[in-house]
Amino acid sequence: MSNQSETLDALGLLCPLPVLKARKRLKSMPAGAVLRVLADDPAAIIDVPHFCAESGHHLLSQEDAEGHQIYLIQKSD
Repeated sequence: MSNQSETLDALGLLCPLPVLKARKRLKSMPAGAVLRVLADDPAAIIDVPHFCAESGHHLLSQEDAEGHQIYLIQKSD
């Protein structure tokens, strides 16, 4: 597993942009790396877990912060 992690600031972006940008960023990351996604789109609560389930990536956590959500996605092998 890689210790590499990156943050994707998707604040202010509406569906489907947070997921599309996460997909693009994950493609350039090594397997096992973790992408931290910041999003305030209400649809992201549904879209991000669905994206992870469909693409095989692991949603490590999903939490609420002040005015947005934070998702930790580990890239699949």
